[in-house]
Amino acid sequence: MIALDRFYPIVENADWVGRIVGAGARLVQLRAKDLSPDEARREIVAARDICAAAGAQLVVNDYWALAIEERCDFVHLGQGDLDTADIHALYAAGIRLGVSTHDHAELQRALALDPDYIALGPIYPTLLKQMPFAPQGLERIGEWKSLIGERPLVAIGGLTIERARLALAAGADSAAVVTDIVRAADPQAQTRAWLAALDTPAES
Repeated sequence: MIALDRFYPIVENADWVGRIVGAGARLVQLRAKDLSPDEARREIVAARDICAAAGAQLVVNDYWALAIEERCDFVHLGQGDLDTADIHALYAAGIRLGVSTHDHAELQRALALDPDYIALGPIYPTLLKQMPFAPQGLERIGEWKSLIGERPLVAIGGLTIERARLALAAGADSAAVVTDIVRAADPQAQTRAWLAALDTPAES
């Protein structure tokens, strides 16, 4: 199984990827929404090249076909994305896969695909978007980890630094964050704070 960095920021464009990677992040997801194919390709290529130059890992959200064409090496898919994605094509291209889950049915669907990691959320209430699922809480992290075994578990949803430390102590391998980074007064300083804090996770 792969090992994921504990700190997993999610940002909306390649400019953000550059800022966060420049502050020391080693794992970052590009989640660019509502772009034309040409716009999405430009963002993916730029983010891919930034990460390659910095020795960081880029995860492309949703745009699986472009990720194959542009020789990216990691894709994240939500449950809706699974309805249309060609999983066999992803694996044939050697691309690693992460999948979002919110309940047991989704977890079983995800595990049947043998992904490289499973994401669980929202752990806490999130400001990012309206979610049809109630907050999962820390106990669900331990349950999910027992079900997926050595496969990395990513916690997401409403995480601050202290909440992320608790999520890691509860069994998550990585903490995904959006709002606490992109809405920070100084996102690069906040990135460095996250990196420093997650090097020494809280005790459960």
